[in-house]
Amino acid sequence: MTERLRHMLRDDDINHEEQKQILSLGMHFREDRFYHRPFEGPQAVAVLFDKPSTRTRSSFSVGVAELGGYPLVIDKSGSQLGRGEPVADTTRVLTRMTSVLVWRTFGQERIEEMAQYATVPVVNALTDSFHPCQVLADFLTIAQMRGGVDALEGMTIAYVGDGANNMANSYLLAGATAGMHVRIAGPNGFLPAANIVEDAKRIAAANGGSIVVTTDARKAVADADCVFTDTWVSMGEEAEYAIRSKPFWPYQVNDELMSLAKPDALFQHCLPAYRGKEVTSSVIDGPQSVVWDEAENRLHAQKALLTWLIGWQREDESLMR
Repeated sequence: MTERLRHMLRDDDINHEEQKQILSLGMHFREDRFYHRPFEGPQAVAVLFDKPSTRTRSSFSVGVAELGGYPLVIDKSGSQLGRGEPVADTTRVLTRMTSVLVWRTFGQERIEEMAQYATVPVVNALTDSFHPCQVLADFLTIAQMRGGVDALEGMTIAYVGDGANNMANSYLLAGATAGMHVRIAGPNGFLPAANIVEDAKRIAAANGGSIVVTTDARKAVADADCVFTDTWVSMGEEAEYAIRSKPFWPYQVNDELMSLAKPDALFQHCLPAYRGKEVTSSVIDGPQSVVWDEAENRLHAQKALLTWLIGWQREDESLMR
């Protein structure tokens, strides 16, 4: 690589133009899955999982293979990390053998420590704080449905539900980076942390976007171009569903709430979804839902991100054409 080492640990690790580059490359991969194969050799990409996964595991495994590489998938139960080996020690070993490190883990500090010791790009495949790969796929879906990457700037997106989770944080930062008008709605006690909101406002101001955080779901969704939600109960908290879900019922995405958005508004959900809870079946299975394209776009967006991070996109502008 001729440029400094880049990581994707949180959504604002890239700027407005870089985000557009990655999404444009994702559009190319969506049109031709074998458009570019920068990991031919094959080079290995380590994909580590501290949490169960369907979409992240399949999209990274298939994606790395389609890029010409070898996906080295490592589960917590089969690694020394799962037995307490320091993150730094695992990183020092894997970074000598692979071209990229991808990790789905818990605390954000864990992946930041990995990046501190890595000599190859590190990708956040989900932490408790951010989910940047998912939001790249979500924005790629909007670009797919609305005429391209340039259409994102100036759009209004609304996320309703648990506003204190990783998805809300990523929509704030990524939406601000894209120059979108981002609205987050959730109950008191489940709103984004002040420091994330301030970061998002600063980025939005530079890119022509705006940030609104509210407890009013109807206000958030009014005239929105896209409506997002997520599960009310995070992985591992299912036993507490009855208690934890009580504050969120006014934030259910149903036909009435969707009717407040623009007539052609899209509905997205990162999945898995609990039909009848955070979203009704009539919405997620309805004509405005693009959740299956969204799920597929994890593959294309992540291939674009991996390609960009290892330097090919930034060194060869012809890949944009």
